[in-house]
Order: sequence, then C-alpha cells, then structure tokens
Amino acid sequence: MAGETIMALIKLNNRSSEDNAIHGRRNLIINGAMKVAQRGTSATVGPNGTGEGYTVVDRFQNSLSGSVVSTFSQSTDAPSGFANSAKIEITTADTSLGGTEFWHLRYGFEGQDLQSIAKGTSDAKALTVSFWVKSNKTGTYTVELQDIDNSRRNSLAYTIDSSNTWEHKSITYNPDTTGAFDNDNAQSLRINFWFVAGADFKSGTFYNGTWAAEDNAKRVHSSQVNLGDTVGNEWYITGVQMELGEQATPFEHRSVAEELELCKRYFQKFGGGAGKTIAHVYAPSTSELALMFRFAPEMRTTPSVDWSSDTTDLTYRYNSNNSQNFDRSNLNSDGSLGQVTPQGGAMWIAGWSHGQSSGDGGEVRVLGVTPEEFLFIQFDSEL
Repeated sequence: MAGETIMALIKLNNRSSEDNAIHGRRNLIINGAMKVAQRGTSATVGPNGTGEGYTVVDRFQNSLSGSVVSTFSQSTDAPSGFANSAKIEITTADTSLGGTEFWHLRYGFEGQDLQSIAKGTSDAKALTVSFWVKSNKTGTYTVELQDIDNSRRNSLAYTIDSSNTWEHKSITYNPDTTGAFDNDNAQSLRINFWFVAGADFKSGTFYNGTWAAEDNAKRVHSSQVNLGDTVGNEWYITGVQMELGEQATPFEHRSVAEELELCKRYFQKFGGGAGKTIAHVYAPSTSELALMFRFAPEMRTTPSVDWSSDTTDLTYRYNSNNSQNFDRSNLNSDGSLGQVTPQGGAMWIAGWSHGQSSGDGGEVRVLGVTPEEFLFIQFDSEL
C-alpha cells in the first residue's frame, strides 16, 4: 500500500510539472486585463488618424483612417474578476463610412516571443484568442490576426448578442504550416479588433479562419458593424488572452507589478507633478545639461523620447541647494538622445545658460505653476 501511495504521489507530481510546462504563462498578451495605463487614462482619437497610437492602456494601440472621433479610456466597468477594461465611446459619428476607411484596436507581438507557435512547420499550433466584451451596438464584429513578416492574414467573426452585457468570447485560428516568424525583437504578428471597415475591406470572400496572402477585401466580415455610426456608442474589452491550442483556458491573472514590469520594456516615463525629480544631471558646459537615465527593465530597443508638455517650467537644482528655473521654450535642444541605449544613458538639453561650472551635478525637477501641472520625459520603444 505504501508503495502504491508513493507511486501515486510521483504521478501526481509529474502531472503537475507537465501542466505547469504546458499552461504556465499561457497568455502571450501583456496587460490583457487593462491594469496598466502609464500614458494616461483617457485620450481623444480621430478624425483621420489624429491622436491614434498607444495613448491609454499599455500595449494596445487605437488606429484609424476614418472620420469618426472617439474617447479611448481605461474604465472601471468590468466583468466579475476584473478591475479594469478598455473603453471606446463615440463622440463624433459617421453613418456613411466607405472606401478605404478603417478603424481597429490592435496589439503587436515580438517575433522572438512566438517561436512556440512553430509557424511554417508540420508542428504548427492552433491559436485561441479569448476576451470579455460589452457594447450597446449588437451584431457581428471581426478579430483578425495579421502576420507582419509574410503579409498573411486570418480573420474570424464574433457577435455581441445582448446590449450592454458582458459576454465572453473564444475564437480559434487554424495552424499555419506555411508561414513563418522572424526570431527577433521586431513586430511579427498583430491582433486587430475591428470597429469600422469601408467597402474596400468588405468586398471579398471572408478568410474565416484560413491563413492566406494579403488582401484588404478579405480582412473583415461582410456584415461587420459600424460602431461609429451613432454618438454615444460604446465598446469595452478586457481579459484578452492568446494561447496555444484549440481551447480557451481561464484567464491568466498577473499582478499589477508583473504587468507593469512587462509594459516597461516598451514604455517608461520620469517626472510627475510639481517638485518631482525628472533626472539627476551633470553639466558638460554652462549652457548644457546631461540628464541621466537608467531603464529598468531594459527597453526593447533604443527608445524615442518625448515630453508630455510643451509649457511646464523646469528647475535645475545644484550644489548648496541653489536652483535656477527654465522653460522648455528656451531650449534649442530638448531631446537629443546622445548616449541613450536600451539600458539607459545620457539625454542632453542645450540652449539655456545656467552658468554653472562644467562638471557640476544636481537634478532637474518639475517646477509646476500649479499643483495640478505635470511633466514627464517619456521613452517609447513600442512595436
């Protein structure tokens, strides 16, 4: 009996190890629960691409070419088990979108994270995308996988059946034994959640789960709804998961700390409200400051740099607690990446005479005219 008990425990332990190997870190999507929103919690998007991009919830990009205007925000309206969702609300409608116009929320993957799919081999795996969704616009929507490297696509439809009711959807895409992903840190695959598709995107035969060569006309279901046809239309999503296999498993929850660490590979910011330190600095000359940054974690690639505000004043604090104020409008160079790498480095600003001796150290802070004034230096290495 003792031997049988030991063997049973060994089998149970082995099964647990196998289960962890298969299901541990199942979700290939970062921030699928919409917990992290480093850039802000609300943004206006449109018309015709104005304000599009990674503007609210990390890793999810709002992209459009049409005349609709919407508010893209992080919401606390979410199904049981979730704290947040991503919300799109129409503020300027268009009932007659057509031609080449499009609008979708998309998510990009690095090629080096996709090798387990075994794309282009006889061992290629099916992919299942699952998510929670809600809208007051019922009908047919499209979710598309877009293969960046090989210009191949695979689209499937889902329906929102009940107005303003959270519904769980699961979509399985067939294995692709002919395509391939590059094993690098560039974008190789996207998921596109479609909201609007003009005639040029709906005139062909729907892909309906089959990987095929690029053809705009086949990307979206012919009965795709136009979410943007009425002011006040809303669409929410959370719990987005993509995993190997033909079955959707329960959503893999990660802690906020884990999700934020993963998101920071693609976006980091420094600064904040009045008095917040942006960076420690040294003075290469009396008219330059080198702002020192260290990225943790290392970013995907050498990032671009941006300031969240064009007008907020700054303070240079140096030895003996002295300080001098300056404004970004006084600078002739306020974003030279200089020696910045994916690990960090020095960003140089110039054109403002602070008069400190070469080599003096200190810090740059947000001055802030009011307590509500914020300023960040933002580094972006998104796909």
